[in-house]
Amino acid sequence: MVRVRWLTLMGVLAALIAPPGAAGFMSDGCGSGKCSDCHTLSVDEARSVLGKLVDGVLAVREAEIPGLWEVDVEKRGQKLPVFLDYSKRFVITGDVIDLGTMTSLTRERYIDLNRIDPSVIPLDDAVVLGDPKAPIRIVVFDDPECPFCKKLHPEMKKLVKRRPDVAFFIKMLPLKIHPTARKKAEAIICSKSLQMLEDSFAGKSLPDPTCETDQIEKNEQLAKKIGVRSTPTLVFPDGRVVPGYKDADRILRYLEKGAGGSPPAGATRKRSDGAAKKSP
Repeated sequence: MVRVRWLTLMGVLAALIAPPGAAGFMSDGCGSGKCSDCHTLSVDEARSVLGKLVDGVLAVREAEIPGLWEVDVEKRGQKLPVFLDYSKRFVITGDVIDLGTMTSLTRERYIDLNRIDPSVIPLDDAVVLGDPKAPIRIVVFDDPECPFCKKLHPEMKKLVKRRPDVAFFIKMLPLKIHPTARKKAEAIICSKSLQMLEDSFAGKSLPDPTCETDQIEKNEQLAKKIGVRSTPTLVFPDGRVVPGYKDADRILRYLEKGAGGSPPAGATRKRSDGAAKKSP
């Protein structure tokens, strides 16, 4: 069994900028051609290296970071990426940040791995922003008193104006930290009124609910089941669950990636050991 050491990100940076010969992956003379011409890592080998640190290994690929493998693993019921260096001695967990785009490669891969089936989300209670018949539907879990939901709302409007084929289906998920949000959410559900939601974001008072509904409890149960823990959270047509505020351009990039960048759930992709594996 190869011994595995855990590194902080500072340790990783130190390894990457060390002089030739200081790290295992830099001492083998791969100055020409692709590093993968010299270095290989199969799923079975990754499973052997990582041992009991993970519950299973799903796939292996070259990471965007030079000198590292990206390994999709299972741990305590979740799928997540870890990074293994070419010497197969060091494993890195946590956020790996692309400074060019200021995005977390780890978080983006986690989102990609933990897709859901969007068809499990009922939309009868949703407030619609855009054309209800639009072919592209993005589900948004929203809180009528959430400041980041308020910030997201105009970005959704911008995107719908640019892309009439996109509509947002907004489901109410009031958080306990906003004690008056629940009653407002019930009123919005009863009326299915986008204007009432916008009035709440504007700080206006809302009328009392005009019906009795248990929809919020149903939404809470659904959110727990599919891994929605905060508002706003967007669920894209390809099943990616993306938490937090995103501007219109970022939402559009997620849509474009789903249309052509990542394999949909159930598709096959080539693993490093040459076998075909179902995409998560």
